Amino acid sequence: MRHTWTLTKIRIRLAIRNRMFLFFSLIFPLGFLVFFALLFGKGKSGAIAYVLGSVLTLTVMGSFWGLSVQLVTFREQGILRRFRLAPVGAGAMLASSILSNYVLAIPTVFIEIFICRSLFHMNTWGNLVAIFLLVTVGSATFSAFGLIVASVTNTMQETQIINQIIWMGFLFLSGATVPLSVLPSWLQRVSLFLPATYLATGLQGATTSTATIAEISTDAAALAIGLVVAFEISRQLFRWEPEAKVPPRAKLWVLAAMIPFLVFGVWQNMWGSRLAQIHGQFRTAEGRAAPASATTPH
Repeated sequence: MRHTWTLTKIRIRLAIRNRMFLFFSLIFPLGFLVFFALLFGKGKSGAIAYVLGSVLTLTVMGSFWGLSVQLVTFREQGILRRFRLAPVGAGAMLASSILSNYVLAIPTVFIEIFICRSLFHMNTWGNLVAIFLLVTVGSATFSAFGLIVASVTNTMQETQIINQIIWMGFLFLSGATVPLSVLPSWLQRVSLFLPATYLATGLQGATTSTATIAEISTDAAALAIGLVVAFEISRQLFRWEPEAKVPPRAKLWVLAAMIPFLVFGVWQNMWGSRLAQIHGQFRTAEGRAAPASATTPH
């Protein structure tokens, strides 16, 4: 634990000195917040709360891209080789990556909530306990996903290609940028197999205060299980040396990390009420009352 915290402080210092990190961790999400609030908020407090949930999702998911690129950069430049001289293992190195990313993300989350309350007149704090629970678990989970990508790729170019493919799915099929309610029914059902959907709908439900304790618990449980699986896979595949290469079949471990969400997706499609929850949140954002009995679309 002592080694993990020491490494965490080092990683935080390195990140703060990086202008690219500051842009993507602070300026980029705040730019999205202002753009979405002006475009979709329309002065409605419910709509602003829904937008806040979406932007918080983008802030949290940013750890996926940032950590994978950072770790590959460290390996290619021989920085990881220097860390190996210290008495630390792969677990401590990966845990410090996740923890430092979370510590650096929290100020952005506070700023986004403050802006929505003070500048865009959001009249609710939402469910703050649920928000920070999902931000905490979600940040760790998507950081771990990024570490898997870094562990199974051999070059920066390869990392960016895989990142781009996965990121597009997370971005457009989770409800973080395009509301799931406006997508075709079959795409809504496909989205239930993605971890980003549980983060996005969970945060949207928490910021609009429309999600129940059971729904928030389901989201947090899905992300926590994904975190455990992803962290262990990345720990097993971790490499210190740039000369150490992984075979092409190792990339299948990225798919293995999705197994928990395949299970959740099947359950939600057959017996769950996730799609009804999603449509209810969207109606709340639009200022429309939810019907007495919501049903999932077919």
